[in-house]
Amino acid sequence: MQGAILEKQSRINWVSFIGDFLLSGMVVGPVVAPFLAASGLPMLPIIANIIYFMGHYVCPQPDMGVMMAPPFIMAVCMRCYGTVTGLLLTRVLFAVTGGKGFYWLSQYGWNGAAIAAILMMAYPFELAVQVLGWWNFNNFIVTPFGFITGLAWGLFTMPILHQKQVL
Repeated sequence: MQGAILEKQSRINWVSFIGDFLLSGMVVGPVVAPFLAASGLPMLPIIANIIYFMGHYVCPQPDMGVMMAPPFIMAVCMRCYGTVTGLLLTRVLFAVTGGKGFYWLSQYGWNGAAIAAILMMAYPFELAVQVLGWWNFNNFIVTPFGFITGLAWGLFTMPILHQKQVL
């Protein structure tokens, strides 16, 4: 009997684990890439090039990254990093609250999905306004728009990704 209980407790929620693994890479990767590139040590610039390669394909303006280790910049712009920061904040909030709270949007079904979708439009709205020339790229403008998008993503998806497994 006790063995069966221990077996159930030792099962890993792989969706949660993979989600946390990917989120940790998105949080750490863009920041460490410039330092790896600047290190000059064997293999580290190769790892930095892999991170920059990924950043180039996920970020619409990777050349606008913040200068971290001159002449090397972050692997993504601050709009993208703001999104990652919003996701990280919601992951920490989910760990603290266990998914209990009125603000977790997935509990509201399609209404929660609609609210999340509207809030997630902050990032593309700001990018479109910038592309249309209404304002220039500015880290103090783009970061909050990305952050709002990350919060919306996180408030909707964290309970789905990290819910307790029913055995």
